[in-house]
Amino acid sequence: DSIRFHSEIEIEHAFVEDTDDGSNPGAVELEQAYVEFDLTENMETKGGLFLMPVGIINETHEPTTFYGVERNPVETRIIPTTWWEGGAALTGRFGGSGLSYDLTITSGLDGGTNIRGGRQKVARATANDLAYTGRLKYTGLRGLEVAATAQYQANMAQSLDPNIGAGVLLTTHAIWNISQFQVRALYANWDIDVSSSASADEQARDKQDGYYLEGSWKFVPSTGVFARYDVWDNGGLGDTEKTQTNVGINYWPHDGVVIKFDIQRQDHGAANAADEADGFNLGIGYAF
Repeated sequence: DSIRFHSEIEIEHAFVEDTDDGSNPGAVELEQAYVEFDLTENMETKGGLFLMPVGIINETHEPTTFYGVERNPVETRIIPTTWWEGGAALTGRFGGSGLSYDLTITSGLDGGTNIRGGRQKVARATANDLAYTGRLKYTGLRGLEVAATAQYQANMAQSLDPNIGAGVLLTTHAIWNISQFQVRALYANWDIDVSSSASADEQARDKQDGYYLEGSWKFVPSTGVFARYDVWDNGGLGDTEKTQTNVGINYWPHDGVVIKFDIQRQDHGAANAADEADGFNLGIGYAF
């Protein structure tokens, strides 16, 4: 009654092929596998492999739970969703106040200033430098969620690159549901110590941040429309700030099935205009 096991296996990109050149198009991944123990009525601890308590969609990222065909770029490029680590965590609540907390000690990233590329996915993780994460979340008012997360890692390259030092991630978000309307807002910021002996481009990636604002209207139980504006900057030389605007519709013929359409517009600045992806996205998703 007081011990639970959670697991999730993911088959990514339809199939997996054994290649020697790193071009494997897919993966079979163990995304969650942990045992959770009740300590008191308001406190649990867990150990194993679990999703990091950061942002809005990292822990709940099934396609039926968010608007738009693709995940938003802020929670892809600044918060590297989907992001899981191996370690231990403590979760608790302060009575019936609506305030809860998460504290974790886990394996860390290993990409230096390449945040998304630093995910190790646990299997062969280098763990010279662990990561320490804390989150506070408030849900005491009906329809409102407010949360803030901080993470510290002593070396973002697992002490293998003399030019890279500590990294700090700070994020905050709010979700407000008012009748059929919902507003989401999120901000995330990385501050990474980069040595003056590193390349100029890498020095310019010491600070990376992004935010987005999203409004949606579920005008009938099965259908909703949304608009989202994203701004993010992974650093580097020149004008590296990027923006993306999406407007679209989600249709849920069943709670576990969604059909999505959205129009997308990107602005990556003159220096990166060739990377812009304007057009539309059409998708179908399901969760079970």
